[in-house]
Amino acid sequence: MTHSSQSRTGMNPYKKWQYQCIAKEMVETLRTYHYQAYYAEDLPEARKLVLEMIPEGASIALGGSETLAAMNILETLRSDKYRLFDRYQKRPFEEIVEVMRQSLLADVLLTGTNAITRQGELVNIDCSGNRVAGMIFGPKKVIIVAGANKVVDTFDDALKRVKQIAPLNAKRINHQTPCTETGRCMDCHIQQRVCNSLTVIYHGMKFEGRLTVILVAEETGF
Repeated sequence: MTHSSQSRTGMNPYKKWQYQCIAKEMVETLRTYHYQAYYAEDLPEARKLVLEMIPEGASIALGGSETLAAMNILETLRSDKYRLFDRYQKRPFEEIVEVMRQSLLADVLLTGTNAITRQGELVNIDCSGNRVAGMIFGPKKVIIVAGANKVVDTFDDALKRVKQIAPLNAKRINHQTPCTETGRCMDCHIQQRVCNSLTVIYHGMKFEGRLTVILVAEETGF
């Protein structure tokens, strides 16, 4: 690795090295908790892994994710090779909700995660709940792509993290919540609130091979 202040990808090489260490360690940890886990050096490699895992003709559901957006994978999934439950169409909200309902029976759910603890717990907070519902049960296979920046030491750290990123997600989906004014969680009690469903997945043991996590050795997503 070069000793310059920036790597060829623009990331500080020492920070990149740390993310590599974190991602490789977490892959081994997740495997002990019965997840299928893979290491990816960067998002293009993660994208390649994802597409290798999804057979042609499969139906695909999506969880809202900045990481997936950064992978530029949506247009590929919209091709005739797959059957995409496309929640990103410009349609009335009620119709999008119906797409979300139908997608709970997809062959594959492709999503991100808000936090991963060193103990292998996947911690997520959701607005509508379709993403966390599908992660827990429904789709035959779940592929989760996460940057090493999502790894935290403890469950309490995970809870802290999901609250810290909630304003970013509220801003992303253009919800008019107090946190989009202050930049921090205000524990609001309004319909536009994005923090409605908190879930924890402790392991991938129940349905062996269903949960796959790809750890990317860089900072991606919120």
